[in-house]
Amino acid sequence: MDTRYLRAFVAVAELGGISAAAQQLGYAQSSVSAQLKRLEAELGTDVLLRGGAGASLTEAGARLLPHAREALELEQRMHRAALGSRPRLRIGSQESLAHAWLPEVLAALEYGAGGAGSGADVELTVSSRARIEQAFRDGELDLIFRYDSGAVTPGPHAVVGHDRTLLVAAPHHPLARAQSLTPEQLLPYDFLVAEPACTSQMLVDRLGRDLLANAQLSTITGSLSALLRLAGHGHGLALLPHQSVARELASGELVELRLAEPVRPVSITAHWHPRLGLAERPLHALLELARRADPLPAVGQRAAVG
Repeated sequence: MDTRYLRAFVAVAELGGISAAAQQLGYAQSSVSAQLKRLEAELGTDVLLRGGAGASLTEAGARLLPHAREALELEQRMHRAALGSRPRLRIGSQESLAHAWLPEVLAALEYGAGGAGSGADVELTVSSRARIEQAFRDGELDLIFRYDSGAVTPGPHAVVGHDRTLLVAAPHHPLARAQSLTPEQLLPYDFLVAEPACTSQMLVDRLGRDLLANAQLSTITGSLSALLRLAGHGHGLALLPHQSVARELASGELVELRLAEPVRPVSITAHWHPRLGLAERPLHALLELARRADPLPAVGQRAAVG
């Protein structure tokens, strides 16, 4: 199948219209329309619903989209291999992991710590948990790092680290100087979460369920940075992995509250697509570097023994 047809299809799917896709691809609109008709003729089914407001995917088109993206990525990998270029590795991460931990791991890969042949041109996408998971399912990312929520994701995956879970607040918060806090002392105060299904919400829901069963939650949509700034200004408490607040704790912008019953650690997981060709060597080197950078290696050792 001509990859030009697939490229036109993916562009229309992403931009929502044939005109916008033609502009992005540098073709006449009639040329893109013809390519799409040839694609549908080869497949024997319609992949787009065309209308005055644009174009949307049919059920067949929705099933085709991840495979079309995979085919285009394979073409890109073949090009790079033929030219002797380094393989490309498209990585996605939650903001809470990209805030402090992941940059060090990626820097180690770039400096050659993964060994000979592990170099790669890394493209990093940082977004909410839901968005990187969707991009991974759609074939837009090769590898994603996230905090484990207990949800099952098909395909290769591994635990690469563990992190402490902390309750943090501003240094001038009324609870900041308390020696040991009980749930009853926490309940009158707001808990800040970055957005539904993101790391902080997941930790409240799953790891702090007993501790925070009746807590008041304030959602700060889409931004860990905004949440940390608000917490630093005294607008609420936040239950977060240590890596996402390490800088703020070191600078004194936030302080850790001492809980009578600490919340258990959370796992850092990696999920990747198989059959990545030349990118597999740097991918597995990166996974090994991530394991070496485990924020709580003792937890991993206990899990391995158990």
